[in-house]
Amino acid sequence: SIEDIRDVRSGHKTEGMEKYAKDVPEYRCFSIIFKDQRKNLDLIASSEDDANHWIAGLGKIIAHSNSMNQKQKLQHWIHTCLRKADKNKDNKMSLKELKDFLKEVNIEVDDYHAKKIFQVMGASRRREDPGGVEIRLGIHRLRCMSALAVVANTSSAVCAVWGFLSVYLAAKRGNAMTKDGFLMYLLSDEGNIFNPSHRKVYQDMTQPLSHYLVSSSHNTYLMEDQITGPSSTEAYIRALTKGCRCVELDCWDGPNSEPVIYHGYTLTSKILFSDVIKAIKNYAFKTSPYPVIISLENHCSVDQQKVMAQHMTTILQDMLLVAPVDGNKSQFPSPEQLKGKILVKGKKLSRQEDPINGNNNLEAEDVSDEDEAAEIEDESVKTKVEQKGKSDTLKLAKELSDTVVYCKSVHFEGFDDPNHPRAFYEMSSFSESKALKLAQESGTSFIHHNIRHLSRIYPAGWRTDSSNYSPVELWNVGCQIVALNFQTAGTEMDVYQGRFQDNGFSGYVLKPEFLRDEQTKFNPKSITEGTWGTKKKLLLKIISGQQLPKVNKSKNSIVDPKVTIEIHGVQQDNNKKQTKVIENNGFNPNWNEEFTFDIEIPALALVRFVVEDFDMSTKNDFIGQYTLPFMSLKQGYRHIHLLTKNGDPYSSSTLFVYVNIQDCD
Repeated sequence: SIEDIRDVRSGHKTEGMEKYAKDVPEYRCFSIIFKDQRKNLDLIASSEDDANHWIAGLGKIIAHSNSMNQKQKLQHWIHTCLRKADKNKDNKMSLKELKDFLKEVNIEVDDYHAKKIFQVMGASRRREDPGGVEIRLGIHRLRCMSALAVVANTSSAVCAVWGFLSVYLAAKRGNAMTKDGFLMYLLSDEGNIFNPSHRKVYQDMTQPLSHYLVSSSHNTYLMEDQITGPSSTEAYIRALTKGCRCVELDCWDGPNSEPVIYHGYTLTSKILFSDVIKAIKNYAFKTSPYPVIISLENHCSVDQQKVMAQHMTTILQDMLLVAPVDGNKSQFPSPEQLKGKILVKGKKLSRQEDPINGNNNLEAEDVSDEDEAAEIEDESVKTKVEQKGKSDTLKLAKELSDTVVYCKSVHFEGFDDPNHPRAFYEMSSFSESKALKLAQESGTSFIHHNIRHLSRIYPAGWRTDSSNYSPVELWNVGCQIVALNFQTAGTEMDVYQGRFQDNGFSGYVLKPEFLRDEQTKFNPKSITEGTWGTKKKLLLKIISGQQLPKVNKSKNSIVDPKVTIEIHGVQQDNNKKQTKVIENNGFNPNWNEEFTFDIEIPALALVRFVVEDFDMSTKNDFIGQYTLPFMSLKQGYRHIHLLTKNGDPYSSSTLFVYVNIQDCD
């Protein structure tokens, strides 16, 4: 389906093309990139004209698909379902095909009601097929049917359809707003639950870099697990186009004096460092203009470190930040000042302690080593680490050291002594367990540390399956670079992308004032009175669902949807409530259930809506979800446009809800 295509790239722009089509002229090559985890489709045309036809043609169709309004998407969805049901492709629909169609759109209908709907839709007047229904007529009328007020059972649906068709036609003639038109208004951006003004950058982007949460990826090169999965430049492209602003490169000596990237001590495949830098250059600023941080974990020899520095300098050119941007030597520059720049996070020679005030001529020196791969809880990895003989130091080349300006990696030795504060550009990495322990035991101190310094958090060594941890607890203490495995779908990534859709999907979200104030006494583990914002009461009414997708591919399976509402925030705010199950209706399930939530710290809370297909005997199947910051909620009657497991929007699957927010006394 066109809807499954993310991008069409001309030339040798994928690893497959680079590897297998180097001898074919670029002008004959193009690749189709898909939204989910499917492999790219690399294609070679017979001529340049042929390739251009395909690229331009697909581009136009994709652009048209992306620009469709909700009414057109709904029409397209119904048209697609009708086409699937029209097995003999005669452009008409028999009673059996109608029943198949209703199953396709997730409605359970018995024979009696199927015949009723068949009659309501209108029999074809064509003599050669007196029992059929014309598909075009079906499309038109079923669009009307979808606009009906949601009804509780099939028999009332039939009556409602019959009554609505006559009202619809009268309204069309009288130039009044139909229910169809009203529904489309509610489905527009005006009726979205997410505040449309937050779709653009609206926050102050002139604060120091350490005052923002930064969308960050862990072991960005991996497509799957941490032990045997493939490494790929495509993983960097995917992360950057999802708004990621901090990517990780684990660098090791490779053949022919060319450094490679892979997960050390494991069987993950290797990719060239230079190819990754090229991918970063090409995609760093397609989604957001704000700075990208390259987080280097360096295991290379001095000679190959020099090659790394040379590649970054020659490929990135003036994108690479190699000198301070202004005269302020006591705090970070802002994302605004660093627009279009790529920063390197890494080790710095000890005699170059002050990257802000220039470097000396030292050629190389031992520095402390940071080896996250050695922390992996896997027996084969542990054996290799022991065989290698892990060293606590690494010889660092001056050329690589010189690429580090604002993000000097240091071991964490405890929070600052106020009398002898560390330089602001020194930053530490913490495993999730160490960071959570600090958040639990020293929340306020951690917040103060994160006002001036950057902190990077990475997943625990036992997460060899690339599972993720919740980022929320660490955001609550102001940790900026909370790195997740972007390749792994699930609640954690949903919450992550929900947080970063705010502020124009720029990859930078300004922390609340109480996480930036040097006098703050805020502690998420022990909330007392303070300037953390007014407590809120959230009332949510889950009214109905529209056009939920089939998740079980069996033709006769109809979803039994239920909705769960989750609050993610400080411990007191974390909550979860769910609706009843609606049996055998994914087309227009109707819940009409109200829920209330007390929100202590609105600025730190996120709301997640999850729709599942209930199964009494096995785990519920995921249907769709949508997550957004509490502060981005719009009140009133709203539609929620559901996302797939991988975070892509469904074309026409929605929830209809009512939102009311009140101040608590």
